[in-house]
Amino acid sequence: MSQDMSQVKEEQRVSPSRRRFMQIGATAGGGLLFGFSLFGCSKEDSRKEPPPEKAVGQASTEHSDTAPGLARDAFIRIDRTGIVTLVIHKVEMGQGTFTSMPMLLAEELGADLSKVKLEQAPANNELYADPLLGGQVTGGSTSVRGAWKPLREAGAMVRSVLVAAAAKQWDVDTADLQVVAGAVRHQASGRSAHFGELVDAASKMELPKNVKLKDPEQFVLIGKAMKRLDSPAKVNGTAQFGIDARLPNMGIAAVAASPVTGGKLVAVDEQKAMAVKGVRQVLRLEGAVAVVADHFWAAKQGLAAAAPRFDDGPNAKVSLNGIVADMMKVSQGEGAVARNVGDALKALEEKGGRRIDAVYELPFLAHATMEPINCTVDLRADGCDLWVGTQVPALAQGAAAKTAGLPVEKVKVHNYYIGGGFGRRLEVDYVIQAVAFAKLAKGPVKFIWTREEDIQHDMYRPYYVDRLSARLDDKGRPTAWFHRVTGSSIMARFAPPAVKDGVDPDAVEGAADLQYAIPAMRVEYVRHEPPGVPTAFWRGVGPTHNVFVVESFIDELAQAAKQDPVVFRRALLEKSPRTLGVLNLAAEKAGWGKPLVPIAGRKVGRGISTQFAFGSYMAQVAEVSVGPEGDVRVHRVVCAVDCGQAVNPDGIIAQMEGGIVFGASAALWNEITLANGRVQQSNFGDYRMMRISEAPAVEVHIVNSRDEPGGIGEPGTAGIAPALTNAVFAATGKRIRKLPIGEQLKA
Repeated sequence: MSQDMSQVKEEQRVSPSRRRFMQIGATAGGGLLFGFSLFGCSKEDSRKEPPPEKAVGQASTEHSDTAPGLARDAFIRIDRTGIVTLVIHKVEMGQGTFTSMPMLLAEELGADLSKVKLEQAPANNELYADPLLGGQVTGGSTSVRGAWKPLREAGAMVRSVLVAAAAKQWDVDTADLQVVAGAVRHQASGRSAHFGELVDAASKMELPKNVKLKDPEQFVLIGKAMKRLDSPAKVNGTAQFGIDARLPNMGIAAVAASPVTGGKLVAVDEQKAMAVKGVRQVLRLEGAVAVVADHFWAAKQGLAAAAPRFDDGPNAKVSLNGIVADMMKVSQGEGAVARNVGDALKALEEKGGRRIDAVYELPFLAHATMEPINCTVDLRADGCDLWVGTQVPALAQGAAAKTAGLPVEKVKVHNYYIGGGFGRRLEVDYVIQAVAFAKLAKGPVKFIWTREEDIQHDMYRPYYVDRLSARLDDKGRPTAWFHRVTGSSIMARFAPPAVKDGVDPDAVEGAADLQYAIPAMRVEYVRHEPPGVPTAFWRGVGPTHNVFVVESFIDELAQAAKQDPVVFRRALLEKSPRTLGVLNLAAEKAGWGKPLVPIAGRKVGRGISTQFAFGSYMAQVAEVSVGPEGDVRVHRVVCAVDCGQAVNPDGIIAQMEGGIVFGASAALWNEITLANGRVQQSNFGDYRMMRISEAPAVEVHIVNSRDEPGGIGEPGTAGIAPALTNAVFAATGKRIRKLPIGEQLKA
């Protein structure tokens, strides 16, 4: 989902002329309307072999047969009261876009941030495509990266016409005017006008061809800690999530799909279901059943009474043991080459020094978002409305239109706050299911998956088997590195054009772009699709597995070389100064090398990891203790991050804290297992999340950088697992090569 730094910078160097700022004019009710393009490329360009990110967007655009960036992509309105409204092309799922995006606009516009309001953009790839992804998609930690220049340039252009309007009215030079907190001021005369007083005149002004953006030293918002603009609504309960949708006479449905992928519904006791008070209707699809009722409790009770039975179908005997055994076999075969420097295979066989080999395994993982899957549908002969939280509004619209047999323009998506996305809501399986049920329903229905249905019918982070080999010379320095990744290809399903020469770029991200300087290096990818287990993007995507594997193996090499893990890494990062910078900062702030405070009856240890992913550089140090029964506690995590120019430091800290807890939960306990084709986990009782009492103290140190922003929503998840397991090794001498840790350390 992300790309290397050179690609990021190339995307962000697109000139203002290519973005084609499009429109300035008066609104219907008076005021200023400004339309501009976030994504400036021709239709022809948008259809040519896109890089991975563009392929992800293309997967969305193909459903509506539109190319992004051909019309006004985003809109800014300023009314006569001075309220600035931004129609935002991204969704808010806890990552802070509804604060960072207005900050970018307000910084250059000179607006009062409290007077910047947001409207969620409707589903439309043509109007609201992301500059990096090429479609209306929120994912891959691209929001700030993609909007960094376009939103600021749009703000600067609107500011210029407001200033020009004031200068004309007051007969003064524009150079003598200042814009502060939503007002244009002429200090010499003491005159001042807020934006609303200037918008009518400004709507008649001509846009400048070029604008000069502020130097970082002039920033008054960017780089400053800002309170989340969406927090008040979420605290007082007025924020609306998909599951909050309410329509007149709406039914509420509980859903049950076949417990085995590909299974078919064979029997439902409809009479018993209808006997439950409040039940209105029983809906059947080939592989699922829904019970519609006046309220969810009645629907759930009716579903239980219906006691649906399924034919398990071709995946009835699928088990995790069988899947892993197959993966172990195929992982021994040669893979597609993702990176090849020197002759690593030959160098591994050379005499002298020492060769180290290891096999790592990572489990299937569920998303387990706080808001379970839901979708409200009002399907009529003349159209269809969806109330839903989705990371891909246009993809959801296209999928709903196809399922309903309607033109795309007849489907309207009402997108809401999302109670956790983590990549799960990049998928539209639940939208397709809901619309298919709605074709059988009487009136509008809200379809809700229980927590059990959500976890057992998720689309999972792939299972991975990784084989690594390295050779150390007589001085303990690596001379050869080999890494073969075996796992499912999400890109081959979601965005096929991204897969080149058999390599899924997501599956090898964090492995193929290794930051350590090693003379001979080879990275391969073997695609293996597990039967009966749908896979999808998970928070941190490819790097969540590759960072764990790479940083664990680097620690193994440091041990074999009899060197301190930080010293060993430091020597290999001479050509990656930003990675070296975060390594040194994290080690310093964590007190690396100083003894840890003993904990009675427990072994203590400290571990480190580094990474480059999503355009950001990061290092994490974890301090853990291990009890006599093998239980692991994470006491402290020190995180150093260089994400380029920080927009909202508070948001960055929050994302690191959340990502670290999310990733630590997965490393310690989380896995999806299968027996007889069925997922064995069902709720937070057996798919654990870290409790407040278990959460570590997290310190986040942000590098003061003027480089263009990198992504921040996902990196924190990837770095914690290896830091944690390396700390476990430091405490116990036990190397963890398979996640989750679970009960591996029990005596």
